[in-house]
Order: sequence, then C-alpha cells, then structure tokens
Amino acid sequence: MTLAILAEPVPLKANPNGVVCVGGTRVTLDTVVAVFKQGATAEEIVHRYPSLRLGDVYASIAFYLNHQQEIEEYLEQRQQQAQEIRQMNEARFDPQGLRDRLLARRVEREA
Repeated sequence: MTLAILAEPVPLKANPNGVVCVGGTRVTLDTVVAVFKQGATAEEIVHRYPSLRLGDVYASIAFYLNHQQEIEEYLEQRQQQAQEIRQMNEARFDPQGLRDRLLARRVEREA
C-alpha cells in the first residue's frame, strides 16, 4: 500500500461578519489562539470546546504558527472592532446605574 500525501485545506472559514471560525463550528480563531497562547494543548482546547475536532485544532494552530504576523494583525483588528462596539453601546446605553434602573423596572412590573 502506498501512502497518499495530500494537502488538506485549513479548517478556517470567515462568516458573513468577517469573523474566522474553526472547523465549521462557531468557535472563533481568536478563542483557539488565545487559549493556545495561555499554554493549552490541542487536546485541552478540544476538551474545553467539544464541538471542535482535534485535527482541526492542530491545523489551526499550525496555520497560526506559520502565519503569525497576519493572524496577530487580524486579532488586533478584532480587538479594535470590539472596543469600538463597546464604546458605541456604552454611549447608547449608559452603564452607570444600569442595575438600579433594571431593578426599578422590575418593581414597577410587580406592583
């Protein structure tokens, strides 16, 4: 028997919002890379996120290691987008006193 060595596509796909997910799941590349940087093994990542397949996690980590600069730029861009959205939400919905307003609404409904 001859071993066929084939290149397999990287199990990463961008969703309509431009967020890269791993292996057809909703687990983001951001998440896998962050946990990997914290020292988790591929097996530990699969244990934390059971919808992932081990081979997809290894392939994603390999892709990250081979394209670190591009991935780090992508992650930085995602951080900036998250910060912008957070600021928009805080401007739109003042977080000061939020708990008090929610509790007051609850009391009004119960009365």
